[in-house]
Amino acid sequence: MPHPNRTAAHGPQTWRRSRPILAVIGGTGAEGSGLALRWAAAGYPILIGSRSREKARAAAAELTALLPANSAAIAGDTNSAAAAAAAVIILSVPYDSQVGILEQIQAGCQGKIVVSVVVPLKPPQVSRVWRPAAGSAAEEAQAFLGDKARLVAAFQNISASHLKDLSHTIDCDILITGDDREAKQTAMELAQAAGMRGIDAGALANSSVSEGLTAVLIGINMRHKVKGSGIRITGIPE
Repeated sequence: MPHPNRTAAHGPQTWRRSRPILAVIGGTGAEGSGLALRWAAAGYPILIGSRSREKARAAAAELTALLPANSAAIAGDTNSAAAAAAAVIILSVPYDSQVGILEQIQAGCQGKIVVSVVVPLKPPQVSRVWRPAAGSAAEEAQAFLGDKARLVAAFQNISASHLKDLSHTIDCDILITGDDREAKQTAMELAQAAGMRGIDAGALANSSVSEGLTAVLIGINMRHKVKGSGIRITGIPE
């Protein structure tokens, strides 16, 4: 059930507009849904995107039930509709699905900031770094979407295991790479809103390193029998 302090509409037109609407494409998955929950709690209206509108709306209802009072609304729609309606698009899908999803949202991404959370992993050896021909998933997405999409890469190195626990502090810095200064600043603000510190890690070409770190962290989790290993950048004042 929606919280009485939030609008239960399935479209953005009745949402409060104090912060930009975020479309979380892949918001039915663990990482995307956890980030969506944290951003909604911080006041960002959220559209969960999925191939299936019904699946997206079901996920939105589940997340809404976890939100504290006075949070922003979470609704669900198809990937293309969510991207078209949002001001900022977060792409949080498995790498193998990236091209197909980009085909669905390409029109809705034009002129907008797109934050890629995609990591190229090559099963079954998901703890070994693998890079696509373009260099990184983010560079591949930028090439597909074209220059009018303002793409940055971020949030690849956080574990999904604690994201939905809003009382849990995520002990991990967020490396943000991209060639658009304003887009990187938006990603910084999203990191802060989710309770994390964003670090400007340079050009989008550097996303190959931050994406690769995910495979390294998966291996660390496996060897040390933990779920939430992350990275911290030292020497920068808090």
